[in-house]
Amino acid sequence: MTTAVLPVADGRQIRRYLRTLLPGRRLLLMGTILVMLGVSLLNLAIPVAIGWITQAVVDRRPASALTIPIALLTVAVIAGAICTYFARFLLSRLVFPAVGALREDALSHAVDLPIDVVEAGGSGDLISRVSGDAERVTDAASEVLGYFVTSALAIVAALIGLAAIDWRFALAGLLAVPIQAHTLRWYLRRSRPIYAGGRAADGRRAAALLTGFTALPTLRALGLTGQQRDRIETASRESMSYELAAMRTMTRFWGRLNLAEFVGLAAILLTGFLLVRSGSTSIGAATAAALFFAGLFGPINGVLATFDTLQQAAAGVGRLVGVTTVPRHEPTFATGTDQVVEATDVTFGYADGPAVLRDVTLRVGPGEKVAIVGTTGSGKSSLATLVAGLRTARSGSIRWGTSIEQRPVALVAQETHVFAGTITDNLRLGRPDATDEQIAQAMTEVGADGWVRTLPDGLQTTVGGGGRPLTAVQAQHLALARVHLMDPTLVVLDEANAEAGSDTSRQLDRAFEAVVRDRAAVVVAHRLNQAADADRILVMEAGQVVEEGTHAELVGSGGRYADLWHAWSAS
Repeated sequence: MTTAVLPVADGRQIRRYLRTLLPGRRLLLMGTILVMLGVSLLNLAIPVAIGWITQAVVDRRPASALTIPIALLTVAVIAGAICTYFARFLLSRLVFPAVGALREDALSHAVDLPIDVVEAGGSGDLISRVSGDAERVTDAASEVLGYFVTSALAIVAALIGLAAIDWRFALAGLLAVPIQAHTLRWYLRRSRPIYAGGRAADGRRAAALLTGFTALPTLRALGLTGQQRDRIETASRESMSYELAAMRTMTRFWGRLNLAEFVGLAAILLTGFLLVRSGSTSIGAATAAALFFAGLFGPINGVLATFDTLQQAAAGVGRLVGVTTVPRHEPTFATGTDQVVEATDVTFGYADGPAVLRDVTLRVGPGEKVAIVGTTGSGKSSLATLVAGLRTARSGSIRWGTSIEQRPVALVAQETHVFAGTITDNLRLGRPDATDEQIAQAMTEVGADGWVRTLPDGLQTTVGGGGRPLTAVQAQHLALARVHLMDPTLVVLDEANAEAGSDTSRQLDRAFEAVVRDRAAVVVAHRLNQAADADRILVMEAGQVVEEGTHAELVGSGGRYADLWHAWSAS
């Protein structure tokens, strides 16, 4: 089966998106172009001055005749350097904010993508877009774009200079153009699918590596490390094959450009020889013309060579803009209802697989605690992600109360993530405007203040990648404190303390009670004492709700929940 991937924007979509970045930058754009044009005109003065000096030497003029051309050469070099600095400065002010906006927009859309969309193409594809592709675009903007524009203007100015000396020099130089044009057309046609395929292959390699790292314990337990290593090797070889194809194409590209240089320069020198011999032009003019064309080597090769980086950057832009074209998941808000969330006759399955939930109905009112219990594989976690708005049902409806618009849903899963940064940084992800006092209060109310006080820098201690490692209980404390600080309307706890041992369960129970107090909550309960305290309990089996009621009602009915309760109580 072919893996579905996130879309790649076409040229029309890219142009439409880039136009949204221009408002407010048009004057800066015009100023940048004018300064770059000034750089190109100043560069024209250099071969003119050298030709002037050459002619003065040939004519054996006095030393005073060299004053003006030397002064012109000096001014052109100094002024050109100053203008080049300002051109790069203005270009950075123009391009970097636009690239930053693209990265932020792509990342904003990425974190809003439905989980099933990300999983369909593999998380590696998304990661390679917001990291590798974004880096290529940034590198192109910082190192290549300015050089490309400056070189393109220099080419135009040099051709005008050749024609100003003698139109026959320009005509001779143009003999190289058909070779260069054919080379560029061949290169673009050959390299575009190579770079696009290479970026997609990089995404598949990243997905294989990510799967290997995150599932390493499971792979080792099942003896599947060899198979996963083979998958990584296959994906790496595929990515490497694109790199080698790109290198072969680039080598042939440069060889053809060298041929164009030879043809053009030979034509200019032959033309100069014939014109000087016939008296149609001077040695100084012929020297200037040869220098004009030789000076084109760098800009022409620069422009053509940057197509390599620009091709990769263009592929990256297409993949980043493609992320922004995926419609955001918009929840359906129910008006005229007092329910926080209503799930009616919901059926759900992963990708093209069988349904794991069938005709499930769930309603949660304001401040109501609903527990979901059942054996492994009964569909508890799937229902939790639907209620949290992370997935889309195949059929049925899920509607949230209008209060969710102001205070959204918060989900705490069993496997929590500690972000690289301070504890304060981790908590402010849930509420960026929280004060230090509010953060400290949230940690105290969930009972995490005790272990925080033992840290060397307290709430300013760096945790996560490269920082102080936290235990599983501390990581869950942090996640629960973040949710408490957010103050959501609905809390979904997907076995948030399922892994806690008996010696630490009391700590997390206190945090659990603080988080669900005065809030609507859906709790996937692993330890049934959590379910016993709920206002209502749903018992699931094989993707369906088989029982519903309070703890006392379900125990008294002697059904499936009663069996689970008696088995848990006796353990």
